[in-house]
Order: sequence, then structure tokens, then C-alpha cells
Amino acid sequence: MDFTKLKNFLDYMAEYRTPGCAVAVTLDGKPVYKYAAGVSDLDTKKPMTGDEYFNIYSCTKIAAVTAGAQLLEQGIIDLNDPLSEYIPEFRHMTVKAKDGNIENAKNSIKVGHLFSMTAGFNYNFNCPSLVKLREESKNMFTTLDFARALANEPLSFEPGTHWQYSLCHDVLGALISVVSGKTFGEYLQENVFGPLEMSKTVFRHTDEIRSNMASQYRFIPDDPAELKLSDVEAQQKGSDNIGHFENVGMEVQGGYGGYPNYESGGAGITTTVDDYVKLMAALSCGGIGKSGNRILSAKTVELMKCNRLSPELLKDLNWPHLVGYGYGLGVRTHIDKAKSGSIANLGEFGWGGAAGATAIMDTAERLGVFFVQHTLNPREGWYQPRLRNVVYGCL
Repeated sequence: MDFTKLKNFLDYMAEYRTPGCAVAVTLDGKPVYKYAAGVSDLDTKKPMTGDEYFNIYSCTKIAAVTAGAQLLEQGIIDLNDPLSEYIPEFRHMTVKAKDGNIENAKNSIKVGHLFSMTAGFNYNFNCPSLVKLREESKNMFTTLDFARALANEPLSFEPGTHWQYSLCHDVLGALISVVSGKTFGEYLQENVFGPLEMSKTVFRHTDEIRSNMASQYRFIPDDPAELKLSDVEAQQKGSDNIGHFENVGMEVQGGYGGYPNYESGGAGITTTVDDYVKLMAALSCGGIGKSGNRILSAKTVELMKCNRLSPELLKDLNWPHLVGYGYGLGVRTHIDKAKSGSIANLGEFGWGGAAGATAIMDTAERLGVFFVQHTLNPREGWYQPRLRNVVYGCL
């Protein structure tokens, strides 16, 4: 195999689309390639090495659903269980109707709805109940406190009737905490991170982490209305002079940062490319890590990547970089090559994060890939399909 194409792609990304980026690739659970391009800080011009820490945002979800899948195969939870059996606050939910009226929900939220983003939640951190929680707790709320507060808000739709990206996996983290008797972070450390020897994957920043973290930026387009057109035009012109990068500090953005006791299943993890790829490696090898420790059965990994969305619900999964993909237990899954235009195998699965982290996994190839950048607004519709094709073009 030859990873020249992947190197060239990262070099292009670092020159035109992000200050810096890095990738780690595993085959058969073993590291086979690592590369970094660009800089970790625009002011100092410090070269990106790939050893930096990154906030990976929604790539956290892969760890959350892995933990949940462990409990599923142990018989502790079942996908058809009502969520209210574990967190009673979800027993009597309401739904906001199209006319704005609040009505009693007809369907109960099932555990499976949390995995598949079909529970009816949204991504509004500033809803009245969560604002009240932050104020009354003085930001000292736990993951379970967060879920209980969210139960006071009306759902966006009847559970199971739509797919909507949301706080489902944050609630899943709370469920894991309830049934395990541990905090969500403790459970992950004991059952996922520890067995896979992921010593640099954490929920809380330390001084050491901050001193070794890549600077975090937000991409600010000069003209948001023309951004989608300019993406392709910029590639043709060999430049991307359509915006600038603004340093936003090291904390997790978007409502997740600054809460000492809150371990988010949706976006709370900080890690390095070498460390988190160990999870990709394990899942791509049927649940077995490099050290030989098994975190999931191969059958459970197969269930994880099985599309759970009906043709009607697939209409909701309408993001440009997910054309030809379905959605399984918290991960995208490749179901249609003709629609996706991807050379990835059917069944390739993974997810991405708000600052440009992306996981690619394939059990047929026993391939694990973790790509990182630290740029909010990373323009997933452009880079993610290309990254997947480039990776497979190297095999």
C-alpha cells in the first residue's frame, strides 16, 4: 500500500483549508501510517506533529455508543426498553406540534431511540430547563442532572418518527451512569479507555493538556452565502481566500465547556490522534484492541453498523457528506455506492466532529482511521467524502 495520496491530501488541507491536520491509520489493529501537516498555532507557526491534544466534539459519540453497546450485549439494557424505566423523568413527555401547541407524547422514548437519534430531542442548550439547571447548580450539574432537566422540555416530534441530530447521546451517557452506578467518565475509563490503553483520552483539561493542545480556531467566511459555491471554485483556483481563522481558545465550544461535573456523551472528549485511533482499530477488528482485550463482540459491532433508518427516516439524514449513508447505533454506515460516489466498502462506518475530527472504520479491511484538525466550521461537505476516497485509494 502507498499513502502518498493521503499525505498529499493533508498537505493541501493544511495549505488552503485549515491551519494544521493529522491522521493515524491502522490495519489489523496495528499502526501503519501517521502524518501531520501545517501548524498547530498560526501565531507561533509551530509545526503540527500529530502529538497534540484536540477537542474532538461529536467523535465522542463513538465512545458513548460503544459503551452503550457493551451494556446491550451484557443484557443490562435492551434497545426496546422504555427510557423511563431507568430515568423516570422521561415517563410523561410532551411534543411540540407543528402549530406550536404542546401535546402529550403518544410514543415512549426507547433506549434504541437514543442510539439512533430518533428520540425527538434537539440540540438547544439554551432551552429554559437547561438554562435553569446551569443557574441553580452554578454550573456544577452532572450528566444525569442534565438528562433529568432535558426531560422537562417538549420533544420536536413523536419518538421514532424522524431522525434528528440532537442530545440523544448525552442522555445515553446519563443512562450508562444510572445502570452502571458510576459516572459516565468512570465507566468509559474502566471499560473502554483502560482496556484499550487509551491513556490520553479525557473529559477534563489539565495544565499539561493545555500546554500540548493545538490552538482551536473558527473559520469565518467572508461571504457565508457564497461559501458552498466557493468551496469547489477555490479548489479549481488553487486557493481558498474566502475567509479567515479566529482563535477561540482551548475550551470545548457550543455549550459543552466550563462544567466540571458534566461528562458529555455527545461532545466532551479531548484526545490525541494516536490515542483515539485505538478505538477505531478495535472496532474495525471486531471489538478486539491491539493488546488483545476485547471490548465488544464482533456480532455487536455488526449491529452497530447496521442501518436502522427506514426509507422515510433516511430523508432526514440529508447532510451533503452523508449521501448514500444510513445510520446505525450512533454511526454513519455506507449503504449505497451509486448515491455516495464513494469507493469505500459498503458497511464502512464512523462519524465526525464539529472541529473536523473524523473516524473511518471498516471491518472487511480491518481498517481504522482517525483524522484531526482543530477548526470549527470545517466544511464537512467538502473534506469528508474526499478524505474517505483518498484513504481507500491508498489501499
